Amino acid sequence: MAERDEASAAPEPATEDAPRRSGWRRQYSPEEIEAAKQQWRDMRPWDSPMARADKVLIGCMVGAFVLAMATLPLRPFLLASHPTVLAAVTGSSSAIGAGAAFARIGQADLWLVIVAGIVGKAKFDWLYWWAGRRWGAKGVKFFVPTDRAQRFVERVRSWPMWAMFLLVIAAALPGVPALLVYLLAGLAGSSFVAFLAASIIGAGVMTGLVAGLGYALGQSAVDVVLVVDRYALWISLAVAVVIAVQAGRSQGRRQRRAAATRS
Repeated sequence: MAERDEASAAPEPATEDAPRRSGWRRQYSPEEIEAAKQQWRDMRPWDSPMARADKVLIGCMVGAFVLAMATLPLRPFLLASHPTVLAAVTGSSSAIGAGAAFARIGQADLWLVIVAGIVGKAKFDWLYWWAGRRWGAKGVKFFVPTDRAQRFVERVRSWPMWAMFLLVIAAALPGVPALLVYLLAGLAGSSFVAFLAASIIGAGVMTGLVAGLGYALGQSAVDVVLVVDRYALWISLAVAVVIAVQAGRSQGRRQRRAAATRS
């Protein structure tokens, strides 16, 4: 009787279909690992092994992302003290407007604010033109994996270059998917010089509009900037909290999708 109770209490042997676990971490089967690797190979736009140009391009994109994230908590502090520097580093419209407002009261040079804004807005656009030029439709799918974007890829191949030039200029305006436009410009075969010229013109138009508004507001805009500067620490902390919450939610969604896929 005791032997029968011990046998019934003994754990059932793991089957092939049951997920294997080690402590709190799930052990994936070789088939699952290979399937994940194949999915990654199908998704990535570059060939294997990566060429030097692919590594440089990815490295530059990662560097641009790190720069944007690193400056995010510092923006409220720099907005009042160094708006022109902030405009050159981030291309922020608020920094351009603040710099122009300071120029109105004689504390900055308007032309320098405009140049800094153009540089800040256009400095990394060429990376996505290069990605579209080098990786083609796979590059567009990697960055914009939507069916709508893929349908647009087929249309843009037949567009004349002057239409693409105008579209790149318009990409600087709010609401236009600039990333997709720059990728498509490279995909369509737009030359680097033409793309850079269109990107600078678009950035100049947008910078001019924002700087004109800031210059017209003058002291009123400066007063708002000084209020932001007074509460810069709390604003930075709020930004950090929002980023952390968003990251946690994204991680939770990924875990739920992974659990649903396994089940």
